[in-house]
Amino acid sequence: MFPIRDHNPSQSRPVVVPALIVANVAIFLLTLPLDQTSARLWTELALYPAAVMQGDLLWGLLTHMFLHAGLLHLAGNMLFLWIFGDNLEDQFGRLGFLLFYIACGLAAAGAQIAAEPDPGVPMVGASGAIAGVMGGYLLLFPRARVDVLVIVVVLVRVIALPAWLMLLGWFGLQLAAGYAMSGAGGGVAYWAHAGGFAAGVVLTLARFLWLGGPAFWTRTHGQPPHPPSRFAPSRIPPVRRP
Repeated sequence: MFPIRDHNPSQSRPVVVPALIVANVAIFLLTLPLDQTSARLWTELALYPAAVMQGDLLWGLLTHMFLHAGLLHLAGNMLFLWIFGDNLEDQFGRLGFLLFYIACGLAAAGAQIAAEPDPGVPMVGASGAIAGVMGGYLLLFPRARVDVLVIVVVLVRVIALPAWLMLLGWFGLQLAAGYAMSGAGGGVAYWAHAGGFAAGVVLTLARFLWLGGPAFWTRTHGQPPHPPSRFAPSRIPPVRRP
């Protein structure tokens, strides 16, 4: 399942979210393996858990959030940030959202280091920080609708799911994969995803309580506090194998 958009428009124009996307794309282009300089830059900016445990290369805790291991890795992360980030920026303000994003990324890195202090491979990617954005979104807008592209072998279709179902399902998969792959490597930082998501929920609690806590959910029924976006029905037809 791939989310392609939500029905939760932000009330202000996002600035930090597109700036983060531009920064990630720019650094991805700078670190493409074109020559020794770009390769060395990627190597020096990655996060090495074993080194961090020894107090070395600490800048990787921040810089790894802007590195990606390939085009699909980058595109997937930026899609999730674009879908869910604008509403969190709307709630926290620009500076507040930037600090929230970085804090979630640091928490994600901490969770991965605690789970696998010496994985043998460097850690890169914005997914831990973006998982935090998803956790905050879940707390504030659990019933906002998210359009999801579903691909089941021979069937392709777009369906609208409540955010709580899509996000909790995603979080559950990270936990399950983290336990299943514990100690086996595999190249995916599942515990960073889970840790970032949990940090996002915790760091959003203050905003949630300021809005009224459970009373906010009562007022909004867990949906966006303003009219949701409306889209024409999907034109993607079911695709079946001949």
